[in-house]
Amino acid sequence: MRDRIYIQPIGFAPGPQHEDGDAVRLAGGMVYAHRFAVLLRRDGANIQRWLTSPEGIANVLGQLPDEVGAEAEAQWSNLRMAHPPLALGERTIRLDQPQIMGILNVTPDSFSDGGRYHGDEQVARSHAAAMLEAGAALLDIGGESTRPGAKPVWEGEEIERVLPAVAHAVQMGGAVSIDTRRAGVMAAALDAGAAIVNDVSALRSDPQSLELVAQRECPVVLMHAPGKGDDLHADARYDDVLLDVFDWLKERRDAAIKGGVARERIILDPGIGFGKSLAENLALLNALPLFHALGQPLVLGASRKRMIGALSNEAPADDRLGGSLTLALAGMNAGVQLLRVHDVRETVQARNVWRGLRDAALTDFAHLPD
Repeated sequence: MRDRIYIQPIGFAPGPQHEDGDAVRLAGGMVYAHRFAVLLRRDGANIQRWLTSPEGIANVLGQLPDEVGAEAEAQWSNLRMAHPPLALGERTIRLDQPQIMGILNVTPDSFSDGGRYHGDEQVARSHAAAMLEAGAALLDIGGESTRPGAKPVWEGEEIERVLPAVAHAVQMGGAVSIDTRRAGVMAAALDAGAAIVNDVSALRSDPQSLELVAQRECPVVLMHAPGKGDDLHADARYDDVLLDVFDWLKERRDAAIKGGVARERIILDPGIGFGKSLAENLALLNALPLFHALGQPLVLGASRKRMIGALSNEAPADDRLGGSLTLALAGMNAGVQLLRVHDVRETVQARNVWRGLRDAALTDFAHLPD
């Protein structure tokens, strides 16, 4: 018999004063949570669910089996954890507000841009400059498509694709993450000035990647994907997609820590669109705040994903701006720290307006007279 516990924020407020202080600042960001579901699961079956506010959380946690007591306390602490800024050489990225991570795919078969930035360094460089000028805090550069059915790329070719783009972005003063699952590409990009590793296989594809990331002491994004081989979309079977992804990310986080990666350098991504149906993607997006209970900053990569087309008369990838902004705002409302997007200028504008509303909400509450 095995018990598991999950604490999910389910009710939110513009500010703590709207709940007479009975709300917590979620993950140190600009979102306040005042209602939580505490779920006890035993051997894959949901046993009991409590609903509580911060004022009642101690009473609920006191009713839990001893086996999950420490984990419940850790999750409650994680939900209120303020994450320190990412120190990336000369660049610092604050995590107390949403930050925009611009996508630069230098591949001939990218689902989102049709290979527009592959094979022409000047075009790729201009696009990188435009994203940085528009307000991207970070550029995520990748040289291998991970869409369903994409063919694997030889490591040497992947390096040849990404290095010029990494060098140009660094030269322009941008912070860079390298989107790869190969240790050789990671090493080459880090040597060229990249500061973060973004591995869609969560350091599983290459047996040398975990050791490399630990030795380089760089931040790493661990993304959920069910596949173990070249096809990361394969082997997708879930009893409960939300809780299964949560448990999987927890296991990968702990494996990275055991392998020598400092916990404060681990970032998690639920892997929207990777081996998940439309219904499963929607379930994850609706419950994103749960993942703060893992105690790590979060990345959301939902920009231009196929689910948007599925909900909008099969709109093609280059005609999914509205849906992409909607999902980015969903991420902001969930307290996600890093939004990985194609349309940087538009998302930055949406973020700035969202942030203005959040700031104003802290001071515009009307009090009744004493």
